[in-house]
Amino acid sequence: MHKSTMLVITLLATMMAGCMTGPNYAQPDVDPPETWSSAREGGTTDEPFEVADWWTTLNDPTLNTLVERGVVSNLDLAIAEARVREARAARGVAASPLWPNLGVSGSYTRSQIAEPDIPDTGSPLSAGLSKGPQGLTRSLTLRGQNGSITRSVTNDGSGNEPTKTTSGTLTPGGGAEAPDRQLDLFQAGFDARWELDVFGGNRRAVEAADATIEATEEFRRDVVVSLVSEIARNYIELRAAQRRLEITNKNIDAQANTVDITRARFDAGLTSELDVVRAEAQLASTQSQIPLLDTQIAASMHRLAVLLGEDPGALKVELSEPEAMPEAPDDVPVGLPSDLLRRRPDIRQAERELAAATARIGVAVADLYPKFYLTGAFGGASDSLGSILSGANQIWSFGPSVELPLFQGGRIRSNIEVERARQEQALIGYEQGILLALEEVENSLVSFAQEQVRREWLEASVAANREAVRLANERYVRGLEGFLNVLQAQQQLFLSEDELVRSESFVLTDLIALYKALGGGWAIAEEAATTP
Repeated sequence: MHKSTMLVITLLATMMAGCMTGPNYAQPDVDPPETWSSAREGGTTDEPFEVADWWTTLNDPTLNTLVERGVVSNLDLAIAEARVREARAARGVAASPLWPNLGVSGSYTRSQIAEPDIPDTGSPLSAGLSKGPQGLTRSLTLRGQNGSITRSVTNDGSGNEPTKTTSGTLTPGGGAEAPDRQLDLFQAGFDARWELDVFGGNRRAVEAADATIEATEEFRRDVVVSLVSEIARNYIELRAAQRRLEITNKNIDAQANTVDITRARFDAGLTSELDVVRAEAQLASTQSQIPLLDTQIAASMHRLAVLLGEDPGALKVELSEPEAMPEAPDDVPVGLPSDLLRRRPDIRQAERELAAATARIGVAVADLYPKFYLTGAFGGASDSLGSILSGANQIWSFGPSVELPLFQGGRIRSNIEVERARQEQALIGYEQGILLALEEVENSLVSFAQEQVRREWLEASVAANREAVRLANERYVRGLEGFLNVLQAQQQLFLSEDELVRSESFVLTDLIALYKALGGGWAIAEEAATTP
């Protein structure tokens, strides 16, 4: 290799090793609050949140099974996993310019050239007369494109018969013998082109692709967090609806018994028909709640089945039998706000997207600078396949080249501004994501604590209303109170019991929302992926 060529390659390689366009990424400094503004109530503590499988603290085997099945077969999670594979493949595309592009080619052609035009050399017929040792000779020559013929007659002057001779040839049709007009051409070659990433544009593209892979992996984890919380929330709503249906049926039985009592008293002349009608109206009103609860139960089952990647009716037999709702644990560690930044997948995803956007600025800036290439080719061309690579038929080339944009109509600088604006958006999105995460945790802490207070008051209300129903029925039978007091006491008891069940479910769903806000649950997907 020529010394000057080696010098150029060495110089370009040295430049490529130490130059990177665009800003170098540094994770933004964030100053989260030192502690939560909401008071630690309802069993929450500032102890580190390390409960990866938080749903197991509810001690419900059915819920545990549903979660384990969901992280294996959920379709949203399958889409997120496909996005991770897509990002990894895109990284290979981004890294390909860092390597030489090599290729081989070959061809065979058979062609025919035009027939050459061979003109005549003279007139077609000529005659001559000459005298020689043999006597007087007369000749006649006929010429054409294919040759000529000469006829001669010699008379020696002795009176003998003249001597006649013929010489030459004349082939009919065409001129002189035509060359072969059909040709064969065999060609084969090997070529290479390598861009020397002097200003680091390609390496910035790989940096952006690496950050994108990490962002899609965090997105997949965030899908797991949402999936687990959705399964748990719908399961709690299912058990709450089933419990409310049990309470409704129990009240229907009690109110139907009241209808029978009032009708018997009316038949005995001890009360008016108005009491009977009021009792029947209250019974019908309570019965009207059953279709609504049946609808909610069916919808919860259907949603759970779809979350598990199954047909909507797949869990009907499995979940139709009512079970008691789980109970919230006594202690719920929530950690500190600073822990949220390292734990929540959506925040980590936003941070990685910011890193990718920063690297893409370098990709855009690199277009302002020259691009250096090393190119080479080797091959051969011949009319015979066997001699295509013989010394006389070989062709080759090698050398560096450079490309420098001179005028692009402002495209390059506009593209740089586009990437800078996108990086700014990613930074704002990262900061906003942190604030929204903190807000979500604060709201969940308040909701979880206050709903437990509300549940305690509802428990007291249910106990008082049960006593009120007992006293109203007793006084009505003894004729000391009117029937309206019985109806009101029964109605209040039904409402308070129903609201208590709803409050118990709200405590659990608020706890689930708190676990989700804290970013818990995504580790189960990694465990499922590594389990044979």
